[in-house]
Amino acid sequence: MTMVRIPPPALPVRDRRAARALSPMLTRLAEERATGVLVREHGVLYLAEGRVVHAESPLAPDLGVLLTAHGTLAATAWQRAAAQTPGPAQTPDPAQAPDPAQAADPAQAAEALLRSGVLPTGALELCHLDALYDAGYFALAPSGTPGRFRYGAGPRLGPLPSVPVVALERETLRRRLLLHRLWPDPAADSAPLIRADPAPGPAAALSVTPRQRAVLDRVDGVRTAADLARDLGRQAFHTLVDVRRLTAAGWIAPVPADPAPPPAPPPRPVTTDPDIALLKRLRDALEAL
Repeated sequence: MTMVRIPPPALPVRDRRAARALSPMLTRLAEERATGVLVREHGVLYLAEGRVVHAESPLAPDLGVLLTAHGTLAATAWQRAAAQTPGPAQTPDPAQAPDPAQAADPAQAAEALLRSGVLPTGALELCHLDALYDAGYFALAPSGTPGRFRYGAGPRLGPLPSVPVVALERETLRRRLLLHRLWPDPAADSAPLIRADPAPGPAAALSVTPRQRAVLDRVDGVRTAADLARDLGRQAFHTLVDVRRLTAAGWIAPVPADPAPPPAPPPRPVTTDPDIALLKRLRDALEAL
């Protein structure tokens, strides 16, 4: 049977320019088919021959959480697979230069599971892509800190599916637009969340879906959307969708930021003129009466 590879639809010119603006460095790395680790403020992208093979972010649950949270994979099976892979199993600190000779542990653990046949291949590949797009969304978030790329031979094109840079950028833009349409204020994405007071009436409660109810039940004034995603074992972006919908409906709100302290009063001018100084002391004494 002949397989026909259908290219993804081309983006409109405006969308292509917007996608390119997400990370000019990433676009250049894709064009030169670079291999290495791109560290950004909110996450890390692992490239092999210009394609994204893995992504990590402290704002998104990793592959192990997504696989084990709902019984798709036993926690002990994941731990065994992770124990077979070298190196640290956490996102590299953006303040430190990563070692490109060490690939991300979750990706290596997933390959170990793939070889062992513990999970169906399709299920593991789908969960891997879910985790990649989820962490990639946060890694490509706007940042005031320039990204850093370390060339190296660590990442590689393995048996798990990789993603073209343009596909990751396109999906990131789509997700940004979706969140903006649901609720344009991003404050609830990162701040601790509280129940709105007063809460919407009984009629509004009927419109809350079971997925949203699970989020709403865990809002305690301390957890952020990222915390809720880990607690629920869900993709962080999908949790953001529920958070923005609940915010738009008036169920939850971000914890208000502490008000800035009032500016200090300007110091009184100091003068050495004895007559003016005497008049000022007299004025102060009269004001104190």
